[in-house]
Amino acid sequence: MTETQLIFYPPSRGRGAALEAGFRFGHVGTHASRTIMLDELSALFEAVPPDAKAPEYAAAIIDANCLGKRTVATRRISVQRLKELYAIDPAVPIFRILRRLWGTDVPGRPILALLASLARDPLLMATAETVVGLSDGAEYQRAVMRVAVEKVAGERMNESTIDKVVRNAASSWSQSGHLSGRTFKFRHLVQPTPAAVAFALYLARAAGFQGEEMLSTGWLKVLDCGASSALEFATAAKRIGLLDLRTAGDVFDLNLNRLDPQFREAQGRA
Repeated sequence: MTETQLIFYPPSRGRGAALEAGFRFGHVGTHASRTIMLDELSALFEAVPPDAKAPEYAAAIIDANCLGKRTVATRRISVQRLKELYAIDPAVPIFRILRRLWGTDVPGRPILALLASLARDPLLMATAETVVGLSDGAEYQRAVMRVAVEKVAGERMNESTIDKVVRNAASSWSQSGHLSGRTFKFRHLVQPTPAAVAFALYLARAAGFQGEEMLSTGWLKVLDCGASSALEFATAAKRIGLLDLRTAGDVFDLNLNRLDPQFREAQGRA
């Protein structure tokens, strides 16, 4: 393990803004039964237009069976699990921004999905340091992840359920590109994109970070992105209209309103 420390929430600040953005907290999570469901999310977004309302997503899964599930019961469970991970509701800012970025950043989709899931699944969040803290090429240690999950779950989960969380989390980190291999998994550095960095900055701000400290949070380190490279990607995100950024001397002025489709719509009506 490296000495990389992942800080996702500033200890001295409240979580009101995070809850309003769509974060979820607690001791349970979707990874007790599912992964980040990247294939299902991709199929859903392919089937439903970006401006769809929440009922249209559910209808696409249950009525149109866009995920190819055999029974209605399985389709309903898929709706529930996707809602847990992503909200699947444009009234929720995290989902609204994820959906907007999904259409502009095809290469970054796996890490966009991972970032949203980290914000909404405490069990997946519990495993982050056990993966991101590994150096490039290091072997993933299942036992280390198991201990991390046990610290969050406590006595709420039996051993078989904890084992399932570990398997699902390892699969999710593989889907995002952080782990590779089958029988033995190894750490693989992911390639950040401007859109993914913009999303990570949004999550960092919602979590309570301010100013330049946003560049050094766990949200950016999940992208294998240090502060200097995060600033470079943020500048690239500015060039493509995802955010506003001004840096000069000690000045660091970051405005993320452009990320939100609702802000853009309001600007268009003004």
